[in-house]
Amino acid sequence: MIGLFWNLLLANCWVFLTGSFGVLNYLFGFLMGYVVIALIHKRVPALEGYPQRLPRFFRFFGFFVWELLLSNYKIAVDIVTPPWHMQPGVIRYKLFAKTDLEITLVSNFISLTPGTLVLDVSEDKTTLFVHAMFLRKEEEVLADLRNLELRILEVIR
Repeated sequence: MIGLFWNLLLANCWVFLTGSFGVLNYLFGFLMGYVVIALIHKRVPALEGYPQRLPRFFRFFGFFVWELLLSNYKIAVDIVTPPWHMQPGVIRYKLFAKTDLEITLVSNFISLTPGTLVLDVSEDKTTLFVHAMFLRKEEEVLADLRNLELRILEVIR
């Protein structure tokens, strides 16, 4: 988070120093700030790991958009075709996430994906209870949830 803050600050400085307030100039300033942080991140402990985290974020963003499109397509096909293929159910999902922020992000991204909804978190914060619309093979749903969680944790840790 600190690295992103400094990157945004450097981008804003670039925009104000150049006097051009366009989106492309801001993106160029963000890229230049990223390069500066990548060059100095080993000498500044607060910036450690930021240069690796930003590409992970863009990979996660692409992955999530793709998953969002696939699940929307799956639900749309199920709604339009006469025999419904839904087999809803609730499953128990053990978390790797430890902090409240990690659990909240994992829960929100699971709920944002059509066809799944987090119903509750266990009191010891180690398990999510997830409602899934397509629960034919519980192992596949659990594997998809694990993949999503690991990608989120890769970005924020």
